[in-house]
Amino acid sequence: MIQRRLVLQGGAALATTALGPFSHAQSTAWPERPVKLINGFGAGGASDVLTRLLAQRLQVVLGQPFVVENRPGAGGNLSMEAVANAPADGYTACSATIGTMTINQYLYSKLSFDPVKDFACVSTFWENTNVLVIPAQHPARNLKEWLTWAQAQRDGITYSSSGIGTTPHLSGAAFALKAGLKATHVPFKGGAQAATELVAGRIDCAIDNIVNQTPLLRSNRVRALAVTYHERWPALPDVPTMAEAGMSNFIVTSWGALILPAATPTAIVEKFSQAVQEIAKEPAMQEKFLNTGAKFVSASPQQTADFAARERIKWRDAVKQSGAKAD
Repeated sequence: MIQRRLVLQGGAALATTALGPFSHAQSTAWPERPVKLINGFGAGGASDVLTRLLAQRLQVVLGQPFVVENRPGAGGNLSMEAVANAPADGYTACSATIGTMTINQYLYSKLSFDPVKDFACVSTFWENTNVLVIPAQHPARNLKEWLTWAQAQRDGITYSSSGIGTTPHLSGAAFALKAGLKATHVPFKGGAQAATELVAGRIDCAIDNIVNQTPLLRSNRVRALAVTYHERWPALPDVPTMAEAGMSNFIVTSWGALILPAATPTAIVEKFSQAVQEIAKEPAMQEKFLNTGAKFVSASPQQTADFAARERIKWRDAVKQSGAKAD
């Protein structure tokens, strides 16, 4: 709905390199003890996997443990609430996502936090594409063939997601509308259950986060028809973009960002951000993220805030169009 590109064996040597450009430029001694990174989704999902990869590297670069705590529930809102109410001392951060920062405010009638006013943006740190996948046993070999089949289904087709208001849900709704398909959304409580039903052929398709689908694609249990990125995805060079496959103007990226409580001192926010930006330059980290299906991206605090503001406008309209409500 999304946000350049193994803990490293040469981690100690890289840490020395990474520290150079920014350690002397910040007066704050932060961090002087472990930092908690709260993630609003379950273990093994895209956000969790990528957060843990970054946490391992931050521990080496900044010299203190970065401990990931999963706090799933309410579409990630519980994690945002926890950080909004945490002390603004730099020791509790949130691994936020496109959903928690820009979509949920339009899905839920009331939130216990303000996604704009209650947080200080640190940096984006990952982005990836969604990918249109179908069961591997389906006879269609490309998007055109699959659409011909889908349009002939008297009862319409089904598409899955990991929950109402997620980018797979909103992407699926927008895709069906654009393609003129009669489609039924089938939400599941998590990506694993959704994947099981798709692989078995009980669901017709999904426009899911590529991180979730990468293991299934590698084992040939699903077939990719198109990615929702503006260019071909590095890990799937043989899979066309939506535009190449015949559907123009259908670009969807998912992304994640680090945020802190709003009143966190600027020196801490800046030091945290610069650490992420330096890590993003490391080829080995770029490769590690790509191996999971994501790109490692970074941005300044202001760039991150501006990006989130633009995304809110896009997803506000998408939620309105879909009619999705989470409460």
